[in-house]
Amino acid sequence: MRLAVGGFDGVHFAHQQLLKESDELLIIEKNSSLTPFNDRCDYISLKCHFYNLDEIKHLTYLEFIDKIKKEFNPQKIVVGYDFRFGKDRKGGLKELKKHFDIKIIEEIKIDNIAVHSKLIKEFIKNGEIKKATKFLNHTYKIKAIKIKGQGIGKKKLLPTINLKPIHNYLIPKNGVYLTLLNNQPSLTFIGIRSTDNNFSIESYVLEKPIETEEYKLEFIEWLRENKKFNSLDELKQVIISDKEKAIKYFKGKI
Repeated sequence: MRLAVGGFDGVHFAHQQLLKESDELLIIEKNSSLTPFNDRCDYISLKCHFYNLDEIKHLTYLEFIDKIKKEFNPQKIVVGYDFRFGKDRKGGLKELKKHFDIKIIEEIKIDNIAVHSKLIKEFIKNGEIKKATKFLNHTYKIKAIKIKGQGIGKKKLLPTINLKPIHNYLIPKNGVYLTLLNNQPSLTFIGIRSTDNNFSIESYVLEKPIETEEYKLEFIEWLRENKKFNSLDELKQVIISDKEKAIKYFKGKI
């Protein structure tokens, strides 16, 4: 059995190269914000095992190696070129080679830029969704539940679904985005509402939304910055314009 070991936050393009060389994954969860916990499994067809970093960070690199031998007995370990492990990160490829047959995946680049979760997080923070998608090799997605909103949208603007993320996801830069909500074309607002000065994530589904307990929000493209409006009528005109742009964008694509 070939066992890939790492954090795999984002399950991005470089991680996917490790998956091609592996049969099972050992995921070390360390406060991931792109694909927390089992979210990684949405992009992985292999069997996944999890270690929580807080529960193993006291282990020396030799104790960590012994633990893997006893629990998995892999024929080969697959890791990235910069893999470190054990207490104080004292273990590396040299130490790993003494105990296992290993496959090292060298640094992966796109457009001559190294693919790393840290870089992808910067793209998302800056609202550069297309770049994030390219380096992830899939859309950036958060999972959320529906919460009670103000009700203004339904009465005077467009009816939106107010969302609360279920994990500590990295939230994209404030603004308006073209999105998919449970695979339905939608517009999503992220930021401080001008109506009550509270932060919110609100999605308007272009067609009748499918009601469910949990929502999957995928970011497709940045649309515009948030603005302050002098009246609800002014806000409504901009929202109608956003809707028309979204309809045009998604036409024939979904």
